Amino acid sequence: MTALSVAEARSARLSIAFSCIGHMAMHILAALYLTVVLELEHAWGTGYDELIRLWTLGSLMIGLGAPLAGWLGDRWSDARMMVVMFILTGAGSVLAGLAQTPVQLMAALAVLGTGASIYHPVGMSWVVKNATNRGRAMGVMGIFGSLGIASAALIAGGLAQVRDWHAAFLVPGAVSILLGLVLAGMIAAGLVFDRRGDVRPQPRASRGDVVRAFFVLSVTMLCAGLIFNGTQTALPKWFEAGMGDLVGGSTLGIGGLVTLVYLLTSSAQFIGGWLADRFPVKRVYVLCLLVQVPFLALAGGVGGPLVLLLATAMVFTSGLQIPAENLLLARYTPERHRGLAYGAKFVLSLGAAPLAVQMVAYTYGRTQDFSLLYATLAVLALAAWLAALLLPRAGEEEEGPAVAAAAPAAGGAD
Repeated sequence: MTALSVAEARSARLSIAFSCIGHMAMHILAALYLTVVLELEHAWGTGYDELIRLWTLGSLMIGLGAPLAGWLGDRWSDARMMVVMFILTGAGSVLAGLAQTPVQLMAALAVLGTGASIYHPVGMSWVVKNATNRGRAMGVMGIFGSLGIASAALIAGGLAQVRDWHAAFLVPGAVSILLGLVLAGMIAAGLVFDRRGDVRPQPRASRGDVVRAFFVLSVTMLCAGLIFNGTQTALPKWFEAGMGDLVGGSTLGIGGLVTLVYLLTSSAQFIGGWLADRFPVKRVYVLCLLVQVPFLALAGGVGGPLVLLLATAMVFTSGLQIPAENLLLARYTPERHRGLAYGAKFVLSLGAAPLAVQMVAYTYGRTQDFSLLYATLAVLALAAWLAALLLPRAGEEEEGPAVAAAAPAAGGAD
């Protein structure tokens, strides 16, 4: 592998930087409604279970739009698809801020979800193409995503308290559109351009291993998607029920607790990426799935400050396995189809979001607490662990210690 030119190294660094920023922006915008809904309960006089369902179509679009977005990234341009992501997601948020009725809000959230569907298949493929230490790069990208989720609750709660719930959508949406225009300007100036091959190529997997990994990862990613989205959706309401008195029941206080959890756990993906760069990826993945089970099993039976402790453990262990999962998917996918493969992943994982939303609404409506929800999520985590044991053993080391030998060739590209 030859050293990158100055222009290639600069484009690689900017591509990874905008991918990280895009991860943060996407998660901020996609998570705003989960806190704003607490304000809408009072503003519109409607129950939580009915209002949270307005996000079902938007969350569904995050999954449904992902394969097309990944295919366009593979065939057209990763960088230009990221411009579309920033602008379309921002436009959906602005439209949500202007909504006056539930139908208008649901439609605006669907636009937001369609824009957000672009990020994961395109942004992750962008990182894999441009990074040398892929585990570390995926981990850093994950930190930005965690900070986005954390910031969303604080931004939504803060703007809703200082101004109103409309501002909680309008301001972040405008910032996202501006970021898209900045990236478009860099592409036009030739500072950012698409790579047609990886900075660090990888050996091809056998057809049998590819097929086996496809079926196993389909199961694990679906389970992980339900766990991630179910936890994220329920967290603000779980904090309101378990710790609302400690923050005076304010939306800003609840948002602050959610922010605290995601800040405390923001290093999870970086640690997971570090582990995946140094140990067999399958082993890392299997252990990270297993460690989630006890925390989810305990969550439904706690209250008070223990809610914060369990929430932190749940979110941390959920994020820990993500870099290994993404590296396994890259390991068993040809370069020319990687965006499409990541798109298919998010049909399963983020496409599980509407099912998770309905799961939260159903279990809460049935029990008025989250004990049934977390028991279900614990079973899903156990199922994912059992499935992951069936992953192929061949090629486990490619994304591990061997990375160090290839790292110097790309300078600071990751």
